[in-house]
Amino acid sequence: MQNKINNIERAVENRRALILDAERYVWQNPETGYREWKTNNYLKGKYTELGYELTEAGDVPGFYTEIDTGREGPCVLILGELDSVICPEHPESDRETGAVHACGHNAQSAALLGVAAALTDESVVSALCGKIRLCAVPAEELLEIEYRSSLRERGVIKYFGGKTEFLSRGYFDGVDMAFMVHTGANVFSVREAHVGCLAKKIIYKGKSSHAGGAPQLGNNALYAATCGLNAVNAIRETFRDSDHIRVHPIMTSGGQMVNAIPSRATLESYVRGRSFDAITKENKKVNRAFVGAALSLGTNIEILDYPGYSPEYNDLEMRNVARDAAALAVPSYGFKWDDGYSAGSTEMGDLSLIMPTVQPFSPGSKGTAHGMDYYIADPVAACVDNAKFQLAMLTLLLCDGAKRAKEIIEGFKPQFESKEAFLAYVDSLYDSGDRIEYLADGTAKVRI
Repeated sequence: MQNKINNIERAVENRRALILDAERYVWQNPETGYREWKTNNYLKGKYTELGYELTEAGDVPGFYTEIDTGREGPCVLILGELDSVICPEHPESDRETGAVHACGHNAQSAALLGVAAALTDESVVSALCGKIRLCAVPAEELLEIEYRSSLRERGVIKYFGGKTEFLSRGYFDGVDMAFMVHTGANVFSVREAHVGCLAKKIIYKGKSSHAGGAPQLGNNALYAATCGLNAVNAIRETFRDSDHIRVHPIMTSGGQMVNAIPSRATLESYVRGRSFDAITKENKKVNRAFVGAALSLGTNIEILDYPGYSPEYNDLEMRNVARDAAALAVPSYGFKWDDGYSAGSTEMGDLSLIMPTVQPFSPGSKGTAHGMDYYIADPVAACVDNAKFQLAMLTLLLCDGAKRAKEIIEGFKPQFESKEAFLAYVDSLYDSGDRIEYLADGTAKVRI
């Protein structure tokens, strides 16, 4: 095995400049989900220069390529995310959009390019069997719900998350297992799981009138929305700690001019939780709180629920592969094993319900994730050594006739029997429409 690791080390180091240049380019050109065209085109050019034939999504950013070793074995999917977050306060954010890679996805993209570059080296590929699918995937950060809703309404996408969208398009058909390494801090690490989430858009619908001359003729949608926010805050103590529920709404609009009673106010939110059962249960409470606020002010309310991301369960044996790969390829960094849950969400969770997956973390970043002080402090760790780590994982899975990968696949028990069954469940989570019908006799019918 040490000879295989030496080959990986040499192949990655030979492409160090390519990897680090990519990290800088993507950092300097941040784009949010389903808008990552500059990043897509830059990486597409680099993969093409390496000799890869790409299957492009076309109407959205993202692409994949497949390497066939010519030897029988399973197909392993390795992913790298393209999108940024929005944090206008960050000193290096885009001045027009507020976009910035305060999520580390720029390092992911560079590391995956490093994996692709190393896999053009015969000494690395000759140790493997089966197939390797490399995917540059858009739209992991679940934001700009209104924009993604418009894409969905136009038929461009069906799902808000890029991995779920690509899964539905068939880009992962034939894949047996998957992994992706996210940028973290200090050490290589892996945790047990991440919570899932449901995405929400809430629209309070009131009646406009002159705010000074005749406020009594209006119904203030903004006040109803603020009452709704307070009502949600008031039910937080009813959430069970073990369910890891998080609800964090923001207001995206609340009126057009100061001298008119606002007739419309909009919120966006997630309901996060450890399981689908917990998420759907607490979402009903959240809806009830929002609807009750609308009733109290005499407005109506439209609630649109969109499936966000599934709870992610990192397969135990895949976690063991990550631990062993770190010891082989990057021992100087150390490795942290975490049996706890993260309250963050990712659509890697969607893949984890139908195939063995794992999402370890690499060192290299500093600051607060998604915050104004986040940056890649050690690009060698985050990108170059990260690529070595991923190639070591791949080698452990696909060397020796893919013995380890085959054992993991055989022992895996999916929560859904197929992608079709999973997507059918996800589709059942969609809900929309006005929630109140005011009747002539002064009563109302309510739907939660």
